Amino acid sequence: MTEMPSHLPAAQRPGRAAASNQAGRFEPYVRVPVDDGWGRHEPLPPLQAEVADERPRRMIATNNSPDIPFDRSLNPYRGCEHGCIYCFARPTHAYLGLSAGLDFETRLIAKPTAPIVLARELAQRGYVPKVLAVGTATDPYQPIERDRRIMRGLIEVLGEHRHPFTITTKGTLIERDIDLLAPLAKLGLVNVGLSLTTLDAAVSRAMEPRAPTPERRLLTLQRLSACGIPVRVQVSPVVPALTDHELEVIMSAAREAGAHAASMIVLRLPREVSPLFRQWVVERFPDRATRILNRVRDLHGGRDYDPEWNTRMTGQGTWAQLLAARFELARKRLGFLPLPPLQTDLFTVPKPPDCQLSLF
Repeated sequence: MTEMPSHLPAAQRPGRAAASNQAGRFEPYVRVPVDDGWGRHEPLPPLQAEVADERPRRMIATNNSPDIPFDRSLNPYRGCEHGCIYCFARPTHAYLGLSAGLDFETRLIAKPTAPIVLARELAQRGYVPKVLAVGTATDPYQPIERDRRIMRGLIEVLGEHRHPFTITTKGTLIERDIDLLAPLAKLGLVNVGLSLTTLDAAVSRAMEPRAPTPERRLLTLQRLSACGIPVRVQVSPVVPALTDHELEVIMSAAREAGAHAASMIVLRLPREVSPLFRQWVVERFPDRATRILNRVRDLHGGRDYDPEWNTRMTGQGTWAQLLAARFELARKRLGFLPLPPLQTDLFTVPKPPDCQLSLF
């Protein structure tokens, strides 16, 4: 038998960024396609997304990373159909026995009981409210949210408790929930980080194939801002030699659309993301692949990725310093300011209808 190429034919993966589906790092076996010698190669059907349900015991995840501005987060889904090739959360699929490649984009996990579990956690005796970051790993407004409505249920719970939270997304479906978010924004309980990596629709389609177009995301930003919801444009990741030249243009377009603040993160390629990105950039941008990959290594001390605190998301070296200087100049010129801190002193624990009333 003859070993076949490890990547899937393009016809089998339309609208997908990853080109392969290598086994996760915890798996004892590696899947290798082979030619069985029969001479018949019937084309396989295009990959379709599959959704399985998970019933979590807890929703709030905590971290003590010194370079992350929050210590707790939650995500209503595992995997993400947006399929962004650069997504740092891809390696988390290995914990499920799945691939960080095409599995991450097509084998999705939903948490339908998430609102119930979250309500139970917030009602625990001694719970101390701090800002809760929603959508830090996978997008809470990816396409399956339209039918599942798990994110909307989470917002309802957080609103009932008057709990502060942030949302990170590139999904325009967030507009559906403006009716819940706008009143909470008036109370200082929510802000939104909208990810915008490029204004080039062709680059966006290749890099984040099932995410809304840049133009459409700008419209969402405008609508959120018009309803009084503070929005931060997240220029992340900045891909060297591919999107870095757009930094100021993206910030300017976002400011014009109503963004209040801006942030930036350079491309990082942890674990399985590195070979996936390498394969992708050679396939999609062969004319500049070598330059992009060399610049990535320059950013991370000669490696595809350096996980050191405080430099992993900014990069290091001359190019990283120049990029940071450009961002700061644009931020000041455009009048971006930090978003106001969210309120934690409004938090309440709703009591069951038959519970005895409090004296105070």
